[in-house]
Amino acid sequence: MSRKAGDTRKERTATRSAQTGAAMTLRLIRRETRGDLPLLACLAVLVVVLTALCAWAPAMAGRQEDRALRQRIDAAQAQAPLITITTVPEVFLSDPPSLHMAALLGDGRTLAGRLGGSAARDLAFAGGSYDYNQAVVDAPSPPGPPVSSTRLAISNLPDAAAHLRYVSGRAPADHTPSGTPPQVGLSQATAQALGVGVGSRLDLEFAKLPTAQLTDPRATLVVSGVYRAASGSDGFWSGHAALAQPLRYPAQKGGGTVLAARGLVGTDAADLLAHAGVSGPMVTWRLRADLRGAALDRARDLAGPLSEYSADLNVALCQGADPYTGDASCQVGDHATGSLLVTDNLTPLLGTFTTQDHQARALASFAVDSLAAVALATTAVAVRLLLRRRRAQLGLQRARGASTARLVLLRSAVAWPVVLLAALLGWAAGGQLAPAGTSGSAQPVAAAAAAVTVALTLSVMTWLAVRERPRPGRLRRSRRTPAGGRRIVMELTVLLAAAAGVVALRSQGPDGILGAVPVLVALAAVLVLLRIYPLVLRLLLGRTRRSRGAVGVVGMARASQDAPATGLALFVLVLTLGTAVFGGLVQRTVGDGLATGATWSAGADAAATVDGITAPAPGTPAGTGIRTAVQHLRPLDLVGQADGAAISAVAVITVDPRQLAAVTPKSPLAATLLAALSAPPPAQAGGSVRVPSVISPDLRASERTGGFTATGASHGDRPVSLLLDPVRTLSTAELHDPLLGPVTARIRAGTPILITTAAAERLIPQQSSGSTVLLLRGDGSAATGDAALRSAAVQALGPLAQVRTRSQALATLRDDGLVRGLRSVYVTSSALAALAGLLAVAMELILTYDERSRTTSLLRTLGLGGRQAGAVHFLQLLPLAVASAVGGTLLGVLEPRLLAGTMDLRQFTGGPAQPALRTDYSLTLALVGGVALVVFAAAATETVLARRRRLGAVLRLM
Repeated sequence: MSRKAGDTRKERTATRSAQTGAAMTLRLIRRETRGDLPLLACLAVLVVVLTALCAWAPAMAGRQEDRALRQRIDAAQAQAPLITITTVPEVFLSDPPSLHMAALLGDGRTLAGRLGGSAARDLAFAGGSYDYNQAVVDAPSPPGPPVSSTRLAISNLPDAAAHLRYVSGRAPADHTPSGTPPQVGLSQATAQALGVGVGSRLDLEFAKLPTAQLTDPRATLVVSGVYRAASGSDGFWSGHAALAQPLRYPAQKGGGTVLAARGLVGTDAADLLAHAGVSGPMVTWRLRADLRGAALDRARDLAGPLSEYSADLNVALCQGADPYTGDASCQVGDHATGSLLVTDNLTPLLGTFTTQDHQARALASFAVDSLAAVALATTAVAVRLLLRRRRAQLGLQRARGASTARLVLLRSAVAWPVVLLAALLGWAAGGQLAPAGTSGSAQPVAAAAAAVTVALTLSVMTWLAVRERPRPGRLRRSRRTPAGGRRIVMELTVLLAAAAGVVALRSQGPDGILGAVPVLVALAAVLVLLRIYPLVLRLLLGRTRRSRGAVGVVGMARASQDAPATGLALFVLVLTLGTAVFGGLVQRTVGDGLATGATWSAGADAAATVDGITAPAPGTPAGTGIRTAVQHLRPLDLVGQADGAAISAVAVITVDPRQLAAVTPKSPLAATLLAALSAPPPAQAGGSVRVPSVISPDLRASERTGGFTATGASHGDRPVSLLLDPVRTLSTAELHDPLLGPVTARIRAGTPILITTAAAERLIPQQSSGSTVLLLRGDGSAATGDAALRSAAVQALGPLAQVRTRSQALATLRDDGLVRGLRSVYVTSSALAALAGLLAVAMELILTYDERSRTTSLLRTLGLGGRQAGAVHFLQLLPLAVASAVGGTLLGVLEPRLLAGTMDLRQFTGGPAQPALRTDYSLTLALVGGVALVVFAAAATETVLARRRRLGAVLRLM
């Protein structure tokens, strides 16, 4: 009985001891939590901000990316459809030949649905149209200058109705009255060139289908109306200029001049022409990309089906072969057609945008990674301060036998629940604030990594603070040498890593390491500063010792003693300032580059472009305060004089140098052209005319010594040879002059350029292609604003002119989603980094406050006055402020120069060349002033606190 009772008492004692120990641990955790509440709140705020950013920032960035992609798609679709399906219907399978065009155009809706699933929802059917090849106009003969051939192409374009106005007659009927010929509508210029009016008949001869016809089919069209083109800004006329203005150009065979025009017909004109034996036209169905919501994700999902769309259509719809042509025969609805061809311009646009977006993400990663580094450093400072406040308690617990693991677990048990709760709260808040339906998605892994990093930082630093250190023995004097060696190894490792990162970045281009490399460079700069910082302080201390008064000596002495302990605060300040200066530099560079890009896009105050070689209406800008300059662009085949090598499709630009100099008097290119091309009018000698010219470097490389020859326009029976004599080679800067912006936008990249005088225009033969660019410059008054410039451009070049003003181009560039997103990232990251940096510096000052207070208190007992104590406080903090300001400014200014080869900012500015890096000096001065203000505020605060301290507290500090 006694033995059993003793066992029972032992079990009760053990249970009571375990319960008592658990209760004591819980009470200890609660007491530790209450004592550390301010610093735990600081850690919680950091975790809330970081996790909220992980949930909110990607969605916001995705919204800007979606917006930027939609802007590019809308701008491209305003000029031409991005996705088209074309085919030629077969009309000779029935006898007589027949075609039902209205039903065939409507069957295009079924083709859009064959993409399937979500891809079909992203593409909207935008209608159909058809075009016939040019037919020979047999009658009537056109009046005016004799022509060897008159040709007319007819098209059915339903969208054209919104861009023209009939001045006589009416539009061609979609349902032609029975027994009447097809109807056609002509522009005023075309009707005048053909010598016809409403009710006139046109006898056309179409090309035969050799495998089905023996003779060319003929048809008669009646003119139902004459229209006038209406001006617009959607780019419709850029691809349909022949509808408004006929062209005259030399015939390729047999000599003479060809008069080429284009007219509009109704829907059933193709049916009537098929009955007349005319082969089927080219039918085009247009698909419009409608990417709402997560535009970038939807475009990427659409790219795959589009790449196989043409093959899938032909596999599904094409079986057998056309008996006349031998080509594949397809079935669209109830109509037999040729093979289907899909033209996809959306995928290349998406590829270009992906490259731009990758560069924007790479630039933004620097700000994001810098913010993460500042937040981690702030966490380390907060944990240091927390452990500093608990140093006595930790030492006492350690002396009472508490193990290292128990102390680490105790601190973790206090902080980890707070971190977990803050992480959940921040994630929920960020998710609520994040916009829905964007291509950006929340990053839970990054949020978890941020929370775990904060928690582990506290546990690791607690372990470093309470671990049992080896007892000093005989090797005590040599412990400093291994510590110094470890520091040297660590510094060399960081320096080598930063150098290797910069080299890799410059050689490989921007990628995922762009954000990490600047942080490494900042860390390397801080390590260099920490090596130089004490040396400079010692030099200053030596100078102050030779001066009168103890304030300077004491302040410099205390700063020298605190220098090794201020490394973390110095890192935070340098990285924060460097990030802000870097962001200001990027924004200033992009901002100035946008103005340059707008000028490049407009050439001057405004630019008007029109297809074909057009002479502006005379006297248009007279008395309006608007100056104009005309540039004509023609593709021309040249032959080198030295080796006789043929150079095809050279972009020949004819200008009047005096007009260019009047429009842009400060332009280097205008001065160059004025000096090189201001020669007497070319004179004919021996069947050839020599004309001065300036050429691009690639054209000069193809003919290093001599000039170029071209077949000129014939005058009478004698052909004229045009000799283009290069007098100067354009430099890269001159090729990037804004004067060439609007005209080079119409030249394919890599095409050689030759600029000559406008006097050579009469010697260049007429062509079916070419462009006219009119540059306009106002005098700066309100009477020459954008509206006046547009009116003058339309009056000079007609309603087909596409007018673009510099202010319009600048507004478009500034409104770009990628530019706005990059600006938002840097502003947000810099602001948050500045707040975190101020918090870290404040806590770092609190950590070293006791040492500075002891020094000041000792000096006050020796008779130091209040103002002198304030000066001591200021001098103790001044070196840290100066070092951080100098280091942060140099880092922010020099770092972009190191990475200049990897930062392609042209895609954000719209200019032809990389914009010059421009530092935002006002922002830099404001940041340096902010650091100085922080130092003044800290010194004033410490001075006030020192004055309020009583004598007893001062003596206890001693």
